[in-house]
Amino acid sequence: MDENVRLTAWVRGRVQGVGFRWWTRAAALEIGGLTGYTGNLGDGRVQVVAEGGRTACEHLLDALRAGDTPGHVAGVTEIWGEPRGGYNGFEIR
Repeated sequence: MDENVRLTAWVRGRVQGVGFRWWTRAAALEIGGLTGYTGNLGDGRVQVVAEGGRTACEHLLDALRAGDTPGHVAGVTEIWGEPRGGYNGFEIR
């Protein structure tokens, strides 16, 4: 059984102003079963919070690292936790 988890990822590189958040939302919706958000941080990174099945979250993390994203991803740091809920779909913030 695929346990529900919370993935928080911080993506660094040239990821702001290039459509990265829109791409991330589209990827999450294509994978399906994910709720959460993606948003720019003041230091130039993009934060991604996704909740859903572990397999779906792992697919999203793989997509963030795949290299065919808008801009240029220099690295992704992630933490895993328990889902908190409260999200309505997958939003851009």
